[in-house]
Amino acid sequence: MLKESLLENDSIKLNQQAADWRQAIKIGTDLLVDSGAVEPRYYEAIVRMIEQMGPYIILAPGLAMPHARPENGVLKTAFALVTLKQPVWFEGADEPVSVLLTLAGSDAETHLEGIVEITRIFDDPEADSGVNIDKFLACNSKQEVLQVIEQALEN
Repeated sequence: MLKESLLENDSIKLNQQAADWRQAIKIGTDLLVDSGAVEPRYYEAIVRMIEQMGPYIILAPGLAMPHARPENGVLKTAFALVTLKQPVWFEGADEPVSVLLTLAGSDAETHLEGIVEITRIFDDPEADSGVNIDKFLACNSKQEVLQVIEQALEN
């Protein structure tokens, strides 16, 4: 689901610069707006939720999954993957984030399926933090990202 969505929506941006977490999230949501997966208001909904609830989107050290509820502008299920040159800090977080995987889930079931697949892809018991964000940070092309995803799903 992730690989297909990234290809279909042309929603991978690598080695990006962001001044703060809001700008980092905007990179991913802009990719989804451009692909027709979400309305522009989806970005504001994510920011509003983080401001209210704290950094609930952080899944693991260095990895965040920005998302909001489907009724906040999701038109179709999609993902966007963004890697940052310099990590960004979220208020209340223990560590900064350098990989953002934005999820636009059209319903609760899709949302859960997406989290399960992402866990499979990013889980790496051999990594210090338990997640393989370094493999994604080392990617210099969209093709390399897709290869990392394929390899993770084969294991």
